[in-house]
Amino acid sequence: MANDKIILKAEDLDGYLTSEDMADLQKLEVMFKETMKSFDPVDEEKIINGYDKMGHEMQEICKKHPGIKVYSFVTEEGAHAEASRVISKLRDIKTNHQEFMYYSQRAYEMLFRMAYTDQHSDKKGHMIVKTPVDFPVQNYAVHKIPDIDDKIENTAVCVMLRGALLPSMIMSKEIEEYSSHGYKTPFALFKISRNDTKNESNMEYIMDLNKSFFKLEDLDGKDLIFADPMNATGGSLVTVVKYLQSQGVKPKSIAFFNTISTLKGSIRVTRALENCTCYTLWLDPVMNEKAYIMPGLGDAGDRLNGCDTKEAPRNMIQLIADYGHNISGLYKSQLYEIEKIVLG
Repeated sequence: MANDKIILKAEDLDGYLTSEDMADLQKLEVMFKETMKSFDPVDEEKIINGYDKMGHEMQEICKKHPGIKVYSFVTEEGAHAEASRVISKLRDIKTNHQEFMYYSQRAYEMLFRMAYTDQHSDKKGHMIVKTPVDFPVQNYAVHKIPDIDDKIENTAVCVMLRGALLPSMIMSKEIEEYSSHGYKTPFALFKISRNDTKNESNMEYIMDLNKSFFKLEDLDGKDLIFADPMNATGGSLVTVVKYLQSQGVKPKSIAFFNTISTLKGSIRVTRALENCTCYTLWLDPVMNEKAYIMPGLGDAGDRLNGCDTKEAPRNMIQLIADYGHNISGLYKSQLYEIEKIVLG
């Protein structure tokens, strides 16, 4: 890999939006600004009514976008309380680092189920498990699991940002767990950062190829999985995928997993990329002028991994070391795959 940095200019993703899309997004913008009037001083009844109306409006809009799968819109009603509770804990300013990791793991396990097992066919596989009970003879148990090998055993996991590392490992482990053959996903690690001197209309992303680790042949023809806690503009995903395509990679499909996404970001991504599906646990209505999600949950990467200093930013390997023994032991297969791509 060359020792240089490349500037990836984000496309004008609004160019992919239809006039109907723009009208839908403008309507939500007006609804959110009206709801914000109840934030200071806090008027709980008006806030609840405002969010309730926006939720129903977003649900109607998403019916027009089959590539956008929102947990509370597509799962049975009994599952919605879990999603609300997990998201509320992730949003809460009082939630500490360890809790944030715990609820992030729950979020991605829920997203995996939504994408791969909730809508599966009646086809079943069997797991025969050797148990610790060996008297009077060695004992075994049989468990049925959905047969989703055709959906998961061609996947490759792409990590765009440091905040996406742990969610990506969680998705990879879920795939290994449900695979009949113990399939371990290949990984691609991209060192990409947003140029914060730019705004949404002229956004640039900087990819440091010297600190990125990927093999194009491991990605070509694969079902690519991107797991980023937040999807605001959709620009980073579209930019990375367009770069890979320019290098000859032809993905079979693209799945984008987010804890929280803006409606605009989800629409842009599914409009801009062929055969792309956005799976999100929760949909937020708008972004502010700095392209931050509102109401959002802050910087998910910092809350998940802790903050770096400008003088000593951590790379992926240092970040894994900071996760500690418990995380390393839990995701040992995934860490081995990451070490292979980083260390050769």
